[in-house]
Amino acid sequence: MRTITVVGARPQFVKAAVLAPVLSRSGIADSIVHTGQHYDRNMSDVFFDELEIPEPAYTLGVGSAPQGEQTGEMMCRIEPVLMREQPDCVIVYGDTNTTLAAALVAAKMSIPIAHVEAGCRSFDRTMPEEINRVVTDHLSSFLFAPTEVAAANLYAEGVRNGVHVVGDVTIDLAHATAERLPLAPAILGRWQLRRGTYAFVTIHRAGTANDVVAFERIVGALRQLGMPVVFAAHPRVRPMLDAMGAGLPGDPIMVTDPLSYVETIAAVKNARVVITDSGGLQKEAAVLAIPCVTLRDTTEWIETVRSGWNVLAGTDPEAIVSLAHRPRPETPLPYVSDGRTAERIVSVLMESRTPMQEIA
Repeated sequence: MRTITVVGARPQFVKAAVLAPVLSRSGIADSIVHTGQHYDRNMSDVFFDELEIPEPAYTLGVGSAPQGEQTGEMMCRIEPVLMREQPDCVIVYGDTNTTLAAALVAAKMSIPIAHVEAGCRSFDRTMPEEINRVVTDHLSSFLFAPTEVAAANLYAEGVRNGVHVVGDVTIDLAHATAERLPLAPAILGRWQLRRGTYAFVTIHRAGTANDVVAFERIVGALRQLGMPVVFAAHPRVRPMLDAMGAGLPGDPIMVTDPLSYVETIAAVKNARVVITDSGGLQKEAAVLAIPCVTLRDTTEWIETVRSGWNVLAGTDPEAIVSLAHRPRPETPLPYVSDGRTAERIVSVLMESRTPMQEIA
C-alpha cells in the first residue's frame, strides 16, 4: 500500500509524528507532503526535528494568504503531486486549510481519503475550521473519530460508512511525552518560575487574533490575573503584543516565541492554568490535569467542558479572570490514553488495502 500524508500546520505535525512510524513498521510506503501553511521555523522545522518526523517528500511552500487564495493555491500544488504518485489513500488531519485542500483534490481524483480526527464539531459555522472539518468528513472514505461523541456527530449528519472510533493520537503523544519530562524542566528555570504559579497562554485563531478590540480585552484580562503570564506568541499576534508593551519591565506578561512540542507540554504540565483559543491545547491541558480557560464561545472538544476541566470564557475580561482562578475540578479527566490509536488506524487501513480504489 502507498499513502500520501498531507500536513501544513503545527497540530498536523504532532499527529503525523505518532502515525508515521506505525505506518512504516506496517510496511505502508507513506510520503509526506508539506504545504507550507506554517513555514516559520518555530512553527514547522522544529517539530520535524524534535519529533523525528520523516522529511517531507514534497515541500510546496504555499505560505500565508487569505483563506480562499491559500486553499486554492494549495490545491493547485497538491494535484500534480497526487497525479505523479497515484497513492492508494491520502491521509489528512484535523481542520486546517491544508486538510480541506488535500481532501478536495483527492476526492476529485477518486482517491480514498483517511481523515484522522473526524467528527469533531463546534457547531459554529463562522469558524473556518468548522467548514474545513465538515467538508472533509463528507468526502472521506475512512473517518477516524477520536471519541464516541465525534462518531455520534457523523451519524447525525448521515455519515455512517467508514466511521471508526480509534482514540486520539494527540492525547497519546501528550501523555507519553509528559511521562518522560523531568520533575523540574529546564524551561521553568529559563522563566525563573515555580510549578503551579503561572498562566500559560496561546492565541492564534482569526476570531481572536485578527480582532484588535477583542485581543486588547484579552491582554487587559491577562494583566489582571495576579500571576505571571507566559505568552507563547504566534507570529500573527506578536506585533500587537509589542505595540501594547507586553513583556516590558514591570509587565506580568512574559512574551516568548512559539515553543517546541516538548517545551509546550512542559509549560502546560507545570502551569496553574492554561488560557488559549487552541483546540489541541484544550485537550493537552485536560490530559495533564491542568484547568483550561478557552477564549471562544464554542469548542469541538465538548468532553473537556462536560468534565469541568475546561470552561468557555469568550473574550469577556471579567470571565477570563474569574474562571482562571476557579477551584481545580474534582471530576475525572475526560480522556484516557492507551497509546494505541495509531495502531488501530493502521489496522483499518491494512484490512481495506485491496483494492483501495474501489472504496473511493
